[in-house]
Amino acid sequence: MTAQGATDDMLLEVRGLTKHFMLHGDIYSKLAGEKTQVLKAVDGIDFHIRRGETLGLVGESGCGKSTTARLVTRLIEPTGGEVRLKDEDLLAFSPRRMKETRKDIQLVFQDPYSSLNPRKTIMHILSRPMEIHGLARSWNEKRERVLDLLHRVGLSVEHIDRYPHEFSGGQRQRIAIARALSVEPELVIGDEPVSALDVSIQAQILNLFRDLQEQFGLTYLFIAHDLSVIRHISDRVAVMYVGKIVETGPAAAIFEEPLHPYTKALLAAVPEADPAKPPPRLTLKGEVSTPIDPPPGCRLCGRCPRELPVCAEVEPPLVAVGGDRQVACHNL
Repeated sequence: MTAQGATDDMLLEVRGLTKHFMLHGDIYSKLAGEKTQVLKAVDGIDFHIRRGETLGLVGESGCGKSTTARLVTRLIEPTGGEVRLKDEDLLAFSPRRMKETRKDIQLVFQDPYSSLNPRKTIMHILSRPMEIHGLARSWNEKRERVLDLLHRVGLSVEHIDRYPHEFSGGQRQRIAIARALSVEPELVIGDEPVSALDVSIQAQILNLFRDLQEQFGLTYLFIAHDLSVIRHISDRVAVMYVGKIVETGPAAAIFEEPLHPYTKALLAAVPEADPAKPPPRLTLKGEVSTPIDPPPGCRLCGRCPRELPVCAEVEPPLVAVGGDRQVACHNL
């Protein structure tokens, strides 16, 4: 592929994306002279997504995955960095331009019970985004488009005038996916979209995501803490730990031959059904590091069984280690 072709193939590029929250404490802390703390929820991450692929973002709860999703969509404003969609910096857009661009990047939230307006019918929920972005004007046109969306996500015409409380969790998530598709997006971000569902329903929704990707040529940023979900749906994987991305690469390579100690420990923590298999080769000691005023070195320092003296002093950069793989670790 030529350099120009590589550029044309890139849909989303995130560079140095950062979100720091200032923790001021209560009035008693201020009177005691305690200084303001900084919670580094997302601390200078880089990743990219090519057109038509699925990037799985995986990590423990609290590592910054959902914050990343909200930063990319500008539901919250970043402290610094760049978010480039089709080689344009979203963070430089005016509110009006950003409103127009939101049709290109949509978010499916984790909880289908709270992400749908309980006072509105499915017809209104799915047609309202079309009205806002001028994609359907007449009532008949909106109805036809809504019926097509319902059919594509596995629902039918009998559901169009019902309210969200009349559906199961899996059906509600199908409606949320249909709402995201109603404005013909190029990038869909799934923020733990199956974690609130039963396992059998999770498989159905994951298969639906894959089918819709083939039908519409969609690009996904799929966020989850469940490694089996990420393995099933992702082309590439980015592993996140305490606000940092520590490893990225093709999904098969990440799961078959992890390089970063945290990735190895994460995979080793998956329960093994076969008691004859040997125990995990790598485990981490201690508790998850805090994102509040973290030390200058590696975030895994103090837990990693392979750490070096330099790990406590110097933060390892995310560097290429061959092919499409990148790892942030001094001990490679």
